[in-house]
Amino acid sequence: MARQDYISNMDEWQKGFSFYHDLQVRFGEIDGFGHVNNTNIFTYMEESRIAMFKELGLMTDWGAPDSEEIPVVADLQCDYLAQIMYDEKLKVYVKINEVGSSSIDIHYLGINEKKVPVFTGRGAIVQISRKNGRPVKWNDELNKQLKNFSKEAHV
Repeated sequence: MARQDYISNMDEWQKGFSFYHDLQVRFGEIDGFGHVNNTNIFTYMEESRIAMFKELGLMTDWGAPDSEEIPVVADLQCDYLAQIMYDEKLKVYVKINEVGSSSIDIHYLGINEKKVPVFTGRGAIVQISRKNGRPVKWNDELNKQLKNFSKEAHV
């Protein structure tokens, strides 16, 4: 297994996850070699991240047409650990690794039905103003909610 620079100890890192989103690989997501095309993993991370945001109640505000703040992906990376095949069922774990003043660092772990890690990832999400595109600090309530959510994550 490759060593990712955002993971110092894989076993300890895995223990920090509790929230997950279930996915099943669709036929249209595989490539000519019979495994999931690498770009689809980013979609899996997006779906799982949005599911976590919904759990936190963030999508109600961020998804509203009159919302002044919106989330944007500042960076996103993925490390592929094993092939994923058509019709496999995956659990994509998501956790908030770090909360900044207007951003969050999110980590991802994809696990197949055999409990084998198939990918890991991380990315930064920044809350910005819809009007000027500049970062907007979390309000006190949301900052506390984000930090508490990350502390509650234990498998």
